Amino acid sequence: MSEDTYTPPRVWQWEPGNGGKFANINRPVAGATHDKPLPVGKHPLQLYSLATPNGVKVTVMLEELLEKGIEGVEYDAHLIQIGEGDQFSSGFVEVNPNSKIPALMDHSVNPPQRVFESGAILLYLAEKFNAFLPTDPAKRTECLSWLFWQMGSAPLLGGGFGHFYAYAPESYQYPIDRYTMEVKRQLDVLDRHLAENRFMAGDEYTIADMAIYPWYGALVKNRVYEAAEFLEAHTYKNVIRWTEEIDERPAVKRGRMVNRTWGEPHEQLHERHDASDFELRTQDKQ
Repeated sequence: MSEDTYTPPRVWQWEPGNGGKFANINRPVAGATHDKPLPVGKHPLQLYSLATPNGVKVTVMLEELLEKGIEGVEYDAHLIQIGEGDQFSSGFVEVNPNSKIPALMDHSVNPPQRVFESGAILLYLAEKFNAFLPTDPAKRTECLSWLFWQMGSAPLLGGGFGHFYAYAPESYQYPIDRYTMEVKRQLDVLDRHLAENRFMAGDEYTIADMAIYPWYGALVKNRVYEAAEFLEAHTYKNVIRWTEEIDERPAVKRGRMVNRTWGEPHEQLHERHDASDFELRTQDKQ
């Protein structure tokens, strides 16, 4: 047994500041830490988010709906700086008691409807606007199976592998080995499936793709954790093929920019309140 082996106490006690990069926002209780109402823009849909993989799911969905010319989809995307604790404001907690981004308020209904959890938001929008969710019962079931697969699997990627590989204050072999094995297994699940399917639910691009792409597509393209070489991401050729096809979608390019505060300036759109907001970013690139 290693001298560093940890023996849990009979009753766990929280030590503030213990937890690596995100220690300043981690705590064992829920609820608001300060009073601050959320801003409300001019559109029916109000999104409160940040361009993490979970946030990108929803902005991609909204931009895809707009790309199809569907009415009533215009939205305001307000920036939530999770590193600064914006998600613990009283206004945000009213929209999402779990204090996680993204969170959505739909003001097109009375009373306004809150929706939280990224998978729930994707499903809500798909059903509301009748898009990106197959109507055939078998295909719909396949789509939802992969949507829920992502919701159950990604915490092992982000909170497991990502935390211990990239963010933990100290590196230990056991948790890195454990979560690396699981993430590689998940990539193999995707790669085998995509060897026989263009998209996650067959030939139709759906909310399942929008849910999985921001996490696993980003992973194989080395956009999160800088772990592509470590994971031998180049060996998952079908995941890469699928990722690169989705990368080229105009709505995806826009969706990845929204609420983004890092990278090249032309890749960032801190807040989105109108479709014309993207034009300024395009001009910056030129």
